[in-house]
Amino acid sequence: MIYSIPTINLDHIFRMSEERGFVQFADISTPDLSSGYALDDNARALIAMLHHYRLYETYEDLGLIQKYLDFIGHCMQEDGTFLNYVDIYGNFTIQNQQENLEDANGRAVWALGEVVGMANLLPERIVKLAIELMERASKHALVYFSTRSMAFTIKGLSFMKGKNYKAIIQVLADRLAAMFEHESTADWQWYESYMTYGNSVIPEAMLIAYEATGDSRYSDIAYQSFDFLLSKIIVDNEVHVISNKGWSQRGQPATKTRGGEQPIDVAYTIIALDRFYKFTRDEQYKRNIRIVFEWFLGRNHIRQIVYNPVTGGCFDGLEEHTININQGAESTISYLMARLKMEDYMNEPVR
Repeated sequence: MIYSIPTINLDHIFRMSEERGFVQFADISTPDLSSGYALDDNARALIAMLHHYRLYETYEDLGLIQKYLDFIGHCMQEDGTFLNYVDIYGNFTIQNQQENLEDANGRAVWALGEVVGMANLLPERIVKLAIELMERASKHALVYFSTRSMAFTIKGLSFMKGKNYKAIIQVLADRLAAMFEHESTADWQWYESYMTYGNSVIPEAMLIAYEATGDSRYSDIAYQSFDFLLSKIIVDNEVHVISNKGWSQRGQPATKTRGGEQPIDVAYTIIALDRFYKFTRDEQYKRNIRIVFEWFLGRNHIRQIVYNPVTGGCFDGLEEHTININQGAESTISYLMARLKMEDYMNEPVR
Protein backbone atom coordinates (compact mmCIF):
# COMPACT_ATOMS: atom_id res chain seq x y z
CA MET A 1 0.00 0.00 0.00
CA ILE A 2 1.23 3.51 -0.85
CA TYR A 3 0.80 6.07 1.93
CA SER A 4 0.59 9.74 1.02
CA ILE A 5 2.33 12.02 3.51
CA PRO A 6 0.00 14.89 4.54
CA THR A 7 1.01 18.51 4.24
CA ILE A 8 2.03 20.21 7.48
CA ASN A 9 -1.00 21.64 9.29
CA LEU A 10 -0.48 23.81 12.39
CA ASP A 11 -4.18 24.48 13.06
CA HIS A 12 -4.34 22.30 16.17
CA ILE A 13 -1.02 23.64 17.44
CA PHE A 14 -2.48 27.15 17.42
CA ARG A 15 -5.80 25.91 18.81
CA MET A 16 -4.08 24.29 21.79
CA SER A 17 -1.81 27.28 22.45
CA GLU A 18 -3.61 29.45 24.96
CA GLU A 19 -2.32 32.65 26.55
CA ARG A 20 -0.05 30.88 29.07
CA GLY A 21 1.15 28.03 26.91
CA PHE A 22 0.24 24.71 25.33
CA VAL A 23 -2.80 23.08 26.98
CA GLN A 24 -2.17 19.57 28.25
CA PHE A 25 -5.26 17.62 27.11
CA ALA A 26 -8.08 17.89 24.58
CA ASP A 27 -11.66 16.67 24.41
CA ILE A 28 -11.48 15.32 20.87
CA SER A 29 -10.09 18.50 19.24
CA THR A 30 -11.26 21.07 21.81
CA PRO A 31 -8.62 22.20 24.33
CA ASP A 32 -9.49 20.99 27.84
CA LEU A 33 -8.53 24.09 29.80
CA SER A 34 -9.22 22.36 33.11
CA SER A 35 -6.25 20.07 32.44
CA GLY A 36 -3.90 23.02 32.69
CA TYR A 37 -0.40 22.99 31.28
CA ALA A 38 2.76 20.90 31.60
CA LEU A 39 6.41 21.79 31.23
CA ASP A 40 6.81 18.51 29.33
CA ASP A 41 4.42 19.60 26.60
CA ASN A 42 5.67 23.15 26.31
CA ALA A 43 9.28 21.96 26.05
CA ARG A 44 8.29 19.56 23.27
CA ALA A 45 6.24 22.28 21.57
CA LEU A 46 9.20 24.65 21.71
CA ILE A 47 11.42 22.07 20.00
CA ALA A 48 8.81 21.38 17.32
CA MET A 49 8.24 25.04 16.51
CA LEU A 50 11.99 25.72 16.42
CA HIS A 51 12.31 23.01 13.78
CA HIS A 52 9.34 24.44 11.89
CA TYR A 53 10.89 27.90 12.05
CA ARG A 54 14.21 26.57 10.75
CA LEU A 55 12.39 25.32 7.65
CA TYR A 56 9.91 28.15 7.05
CA GLU A 57 10.93 31.19 9.16
CA THR A 58 7.35 32.39 9.56
CA TYR A 59 6.59 35.27 11.90
CA GLU A 60 3.78 33.37 13.66
CA ASP A 61 6.29 30.73 14.73
CA LEU A 62 8.27 33.28 16.72
CA GLY A 63 5.22 34.15 18.81
CA LEU A 64 4.75 30.51 19.77
CA ILE A 65 8.47 30.02 20.41
CA GLN A 66 8.46 33.00 22.78
CA LYS A 67 5.29 31.73 24.52
CA TYR A 68 6.68 28.24 25.15
CA LEU A 69 10.05 29.58 26.25
CA ASP A 70 8.37 31.97 28.69
CA PHE A 71 6.41 29.02 30.08
CA ILE A 72 9.65 27.14 30.70
CA GLY A 73 10.93 30.22 32.50
CA HIS A 74 7.75 30.30 34.59
CA CYS A 75 8.32 26.68 35.63
CA MET A 76 11.89 27.32 36.77
CA GLN A 77 12.24 27.64 40.54
CA GLU A 78 14.67 29.89 42.38
CA ASP A 79 17.16 27.04 42.75
CA GLY A 80 17.23 26.39 39.00
CA THR A 81 15.10 23.22 38.99
CA PHE A 82 11.74 22.98 37.26
CA LEU A 83 8.21 22.08 38.29
CA ASN A 84 6.02 20.43 35.66
CA TYR A 85 2.32 21.00 36.28
CA VAL A 86 0.54 24.36 36.13
CA ASP A 87 -3.20 25.05 36.42
CA ILE A 88 -5.20 27.42 34.22
CA TYR A 89 -4.44 30.30 36.58
CA GLY A 90 -0.68 29.81 36.41
CA ASN A 91 -0.37 28.14 39.83
CA PHE A 92 1.74 25.04 40.41
CA THR A 93 -0.40 22.04 41.32
CA ILE A 94 -0.09 19.37 44.01
CA GLN A 95 0.79 16.90 41.25
CA ASN A 96 4.32 18.32 41.29
CA GLN A 97 4.80 16.82 44.76
CA GLN A 98 3.39 13.43 43.79
CA GLU A 99 5.49 12.58 40.74
CA ASN A 100 9.14 12.21 39.83
CA LEU A 101 10.03 15.30 37.79
CA GLU A 102 13.46 14.19 36.54
CA ASP A 103 12.33 13.57 32.96
CA ALA A 104 10.52 16.92 32.81
CA ASN A 105 13.69 18.69 33.95
CA GLY A 106 15.66 16.85 31.27
CA ARG A 107 13.17 17.79 28.57
CA ALA A 108 13.44 21.45 29.56
CA VAL A 109 17.22 21.31 29.17
CA TRP A 110 16.82 19.67 25.75
CA ALA A 111 14.45 22.43 24.63
CA LEU A 112 16.68 25.23 25.91
CA GLY A 113 19.64 23.72 24.09
CA GLU A 114 17.67 23.62 20.84
CA VAL A 115 17.06 27.38 21.15
CA VAL A 116 20.78 28.04 21.59
CA GLY A 117 21.51 25.78 18.63
CA MET A 118 19.47 28.12 16.43
CA ALA A 119 20.99 31.34 17.78
CA ASN A 120 21.91 32.52 14.28
CA LEU A 121 18.23 32.48 13.20
CA LEU A 122 16.41 33.70 16.29
CA PRO A 123 15.92 37.15 17.86
CA GLU A 124 18.56 37.97 20.46
CA ARG A 125 16.01 38.28 23.29
CA ILE A 126 14.91 34.66 22.81
CA VAL A 127 18.45 33.28 22.71
CA LYS A 128 19.56 35.37 25.68
CA LEU A 129 16.69 34.09 27.84
CA ALA A 130 17.41 30.47 26.85
CA ILE A 131 21.08 30.83 27.75
CA GLU A 132 20.24 32.37 31.12
CA LEU A 133 17.81 29.56 31.93
CA MET A 134 20.26 26.91 30.71
CA GLU A 135 23.07 28.25 32.88
CA ARG A 136 20.84 27.98 35.94
CA ALA A 137 19.40 24.58 35.03
CA SER A 138 22.72 22.97 34.14
CA LYS A 139 23.93 23.31 37.73
CA HIS A 140 21.58 20.45 38.56
CA ALA A 141 22.36 18.28 35.54
CA LEU A 142 24.24 15.65 37.54
CA VAL A 143 21.68 15.15 40.31
CA TYR A 144 19.27 13.20 38.08
CA PHE A 145 19.78 9.48 37.39
CA SER A 146 16.72 8.62 35.28
CA THR A 147 17.95 7.16 31.97
CA ARG A 148 15.71 9.40 29.91
CA SER A 149 16.44 12.50 31.95
CA MET A 150 20.16 11.94 31.39
CA ALA A 151 19.55 11.35 27.67
CA PHE A 152 17.46 14.54 27.29
CA THR A 153 20.12 16.49 29.16
CA ILE A 154 22.88 15.19 26.89
CA LYS A 155 20.82 16.29 23.89
CA GLY A 156 20.31 19.77 25.30
CA LEU A 157 23.87 20.36 26.48
CA SER A 158 25.30 19.20 23.13
CA PHE A 159 24.27 22.58 21.69
CA MET A 160 26.25 24.48 24.31
CA LYS A 161 29.84 25.65 23.99
CA GLY A 162 32.32 25.33 26.82
CA LYS A 163 34.36 22.70 28.62
CA ASN A 164 31.97 22.58 31.57
CA TYR A 165 29.05 21.43 29.40
CA LYS A 166 31.23 18.85 27.64
CA ALA A 167 32.35 17.52 31.02
CA ILE A 168 28.73 17.09 32.13
CA ILE A 169 27.92 15.21 28.92
CA GLN A 170 30.84 12.88 29.60
CA VAL A 171 29.72 12.12 33.15
CA LEU A 172 26.15 11.39 32.02
CA ALA A 173 27.29 9.25 29.09
CA ASP A 174 29.63 7.33 31.41
CA ARG A 175 26.67 6.60 33.66
CA LEU A 176 24.60 5.31 30.75
CA ALA A 177 27.56 3.27 29.49
CA ALA A 178 27.99 1.70 32.93
CA MET A 179 24.29 0.83 33.02
CA PHE A 180 24.56 -0.76 29.59
CA GLU A 181 27.62 -2.78 30.49
CA HIS A 182 26.01 -3.97 33.73
CA GLU A 183 22.66 -4.97 32.23
CA SER A 184 23.45 -6.19 28.72
CA THR A 185 23.96 -9.81 27.72
CA ALA A 186 24.32 -11.57 24.38
CA ASP A 187 20.57 -11.48 23.88
CA TRP A 188 19.68 -8.30 25.80
CA GLN A 189 21.61 -5.21 24.75
CA TRP A 190 19.99 -2.50 26.79
CA TYR A 191 20.58 -0.10 29.71
CA GLU A 192 18.02 -1.62 32.07
CA SER A 193 16.45 -5.03 32.56
CA TYR A 194 13.29 -3.73 30.89
CA MET A 195 12.19 -1.43 28.07
CA THR A 196 9.45 1.08 28.72
CA TYR A 197 8.63 4.35 26.93
CA GLY A 198 10.67 6.79 24.86
CA ASN A 199 13.39 4.17 24.39
CA SER A 200 15.00 5.58 21.23
CA VAL A 201 16.19 8.75 22.94
CA ILE A 202 18.78 6.80 24.97
CA PRO A 203 20.90 5.34 22.14
CA GLU A 204 20.47 8.62 20.27
CA ALA A 205 21.96 10.46 23.25
CA MET A 206 24.90 8.06 23.30
CA LEU A 207 25.60 8.84 19.64
CA ILE A 208 25.42 12.55 20.47
CA ALA A 209 27.83 12.00 23.36
CA TYR A 210 30.26 10.39 20.93
CA GLU A 211 29.97 13.38 18.60
CA ALA A 212 30.61 15.74 21.53
CA THR A 213 33.54 13.86 23.10
CA GLY A 214 35.01 11.52 20.50
CA ASP A 215 34.83 8.57 22.92
CA SER A 216 34.19 5.54 20.68
CA ARG A 217 32.75 3.57 23.60
CA TYR A 218 29.68 5.74 23.36
CA SER A 219 29.16 5.13 19.64
CA ASP A 220 29.68 1.38 20.03
CA ILE A 221 26.99 1.26 22.72
CA ALA A 222 24.73 3.56 20.69
CA TYR A 223 24.77 1.23 17.68
CA GLN A 224 24.40 -1.96 19.71
CA SER A 225 21.49 -0.67 21.76
CA PHE A 226 19.66 1.07 18.92
CA ASP A 227 19.88 -1.90 16.57
CA PHE A 228 18.70 -4.14 19.41
CA LEU A 229 15.73 -1.85 20.03
CA LEU A 230 14.85 -1.78 16.33
CA SER A 231 14.93 -5.58 16.24
CA LYS A 232 12.29 -5.53 18.99
CA ILE A 233 9.91 -2.99 17.48
CA ILE A 234 10.16 -3.32 13.67
CA VAL A 235 8.78 -6.64 12.49
CA ASP A 236 7.77 -7.47 8.91
CA ASN A 237 8.16 -3.88 7.75
CA GLU A 238 5.84 -2.56 10.45
CA VAL A 239 6.61 -0.79 13.71
CA HIS A 240 5.06 -1.90 17.00
CA VAL A 241 6.55 0.31 19.69
CA ILE A 242 6.76 -1.09 23.20
CA SER A 243 3.23 -1.16 24.64
CA ASN A 244 2.53 0.69 27.87
CA LYS A 245 0.24 -2.25 28.67
CA GLY A 246 3.11 -4.71 28.78
CA TRP A 247 6.68 -3.41 29.01
CA SER A 248 9.40 -5.61 27.53
CA GLN A 249 11.32 -7.55 30.20
CA ARG A 250 14.71 -9.22 29.91
CA GLY A 251 14.49 -13.01 30.06
CA GLN A 252 10.75 -13.08 29.40
CA PRO A 253 8.98 -13.96 26.13
CA ALA A 254 8.04 -10.97 24.00
CA THR A 255 4.63 -9.68 24.98
CA LYS A 256 1.85 -10.27 22.50
CA THR A 257 0.03 -7.24 23.88
CA ARG A 258 -1.49 -5.05 21.20
CA GLY A 259 -2.47 -1.49 21.92
CA GLY A 260 -0.99 0.98 24.34
CA GLU A 261 1.15 2.40 21.54
CA GLN A 262 1.91 6.10 21.96
CA PRO A 263 2.71 8.65 19.22
CA ILE A 264 5.64 9.97 21.26
CA ASP A 265 7.44 6.62 20.99
CA VAL A 266 6.99 6.65 17.23
CA ALA A 267 8.29 10.23 17.03
CA TYR A 268 11.38 9.54 19.16
CA THR A 269 12.16 6.52 16.97
CA ILE A 270 12.01 8.68 13.83
CA ILE A 271 14.18 11.38 15.41
CA ALA A 272 16.78 8.78 16.37
CA LEU A 273 16.66 7.05 12.97
CA ASP A 274 17.21 10.41 11.29
CA ARG A 275 20.32 11.07 13.38
CA PHE A 276 21.73 7.57 12.92
CA TYR A 277 21.14 7.73 9.17
CA LYS A 278 22.72 11.16 8.76
CA PHE A 279 25.72 10.02 10.83
CA THR A 280 26.25 6.62 9.18
CA ARG A 281 24.48 6.91 5.79
CA ASP A 282 23.25 3.37 6.41
CA GLU A 283 20.36 2.88 3.98
CA GLN A 284 18.49 0.59 6.38
CA TYR A 285 18.04 3.45 8.84
CA LYS A 286 16.63 5.59 6.03
CA ARG A 287 14.18 2.88 4.91
CA ASN A 288 12.99 2.49 8.47
CA ILE A 289 12.25 6.21 8.81
CA ARG A 290 9.48 5.97 6.25
CA ILE A 291 8.19 2.66 7.63
CA VAL A 292 7.96 4.05 11.16
CA PHE A 293 6.34 7.33 10.09
CA GLU A 294 3.63 5.46 8.23
CA TRP A 295 2.43 4.14 11.60
CA PHE A 296 0.64 7.49 11.83
CA LEU A 297 -0.98 6.91 8.43
CA GLY A 298 -2.29 3.38 8.92
CA ARG A 299 0.73 1.06 8.79
CA ASN A 300 -0.21 -0.31 12.20
CA HIS A 301 -1.98 -3.34 13.61
CA ILE A 302 -5.54 -2.01 13.16
CA ARG A 303 -4.85 -0.28 9.82
CA GLN A 304 -6.25 3.03 11.04
CA ILE A 305 -4.88 6.53 10.52
CA VAL A 306 -3.67 8.02 13.82
CA TYR A 307 -3.28 11.56 12.47
CA ASN A 308 -6.27 13.80 11.74
CA PRO A 309 -5.46 15.85 8.62
CA VAL A 310 -8.64 17.92 9.04
CA THR A 311 -7.81 19.30 12.49
CA GLY A 312 -4.03 18.98 12.29
CA GLY A 313 -4.12 17.02 15.54
CA CYS A 314 -2.91 13.54 16.33
CA PHE A 315 -4.97 10.96 18.18
CA ASP A 316 -3.75 10.12 21.66
CA GLY A 317 -2.97 6.47 21.21
CA LEU A 318 -3.46 3.20 19.41
CA GLU A 319 -5.30 0.60 21.44
CA GLU A 320 -5.93 -3.08 20.71
CA HIS A 321 -8.97 -2.53 18.49
CA THR A 322 -9.59 1.21 18.54
CA ILE A 323 -7.98 4.63 18.56
CA ASN A 324 -8.22 7.17 21.38
CA ILE A 325 -9.68 10.05 19.35
CA ASN A 326 -8.72 12.81 21.79
CA GLN A 327 -5.99 15.01 20.31
CA GLY A 328 -3.92 16.17 23.25
CA ALA A 329 -0.61 17.96 23.51
CA GLU A 330 1.85 15.08 23.66
CA SER A 331 0.46 13.23 20.66
CA THR A 332 -0.09 16.29 18.47
CA ILE A 333 3.37 17.72 19.13
CA SER A 334 4.96 14.29 18.67
CA TYR A 335 3.36 13.95 15.24
CA LEU A 336 4.59 17.40 14.24
CA MET A 337 8.14 16.61 15.36
CA ALA A 338 8.06 13.42 13.30
CA ARG A 339 6.44 15.09 10.28
CA LEU A 340 9.06 17.84 10.21
CA LYS A 341 11.81 15.20 10.09
CA MET A 342 10.08 13.73 7.04
CA GLU A 343 10.77 16.86 4.99
CA ASP A 344 14.19 15.40 4.13
CA TYR A 345 12.67 12.09 3.02
CA MET A 346 9.49 13.04 1.17
CA ASN A 347 10.50 11.38 -2.09
CA GLU A 348 11.95 8.24 -0.56
CA PRO A 349 9.95 5.14 -1.50
CA VAL A 350 9.63 2.18 0.87
CA ARG A 351 11.35 -0.86 -0.59
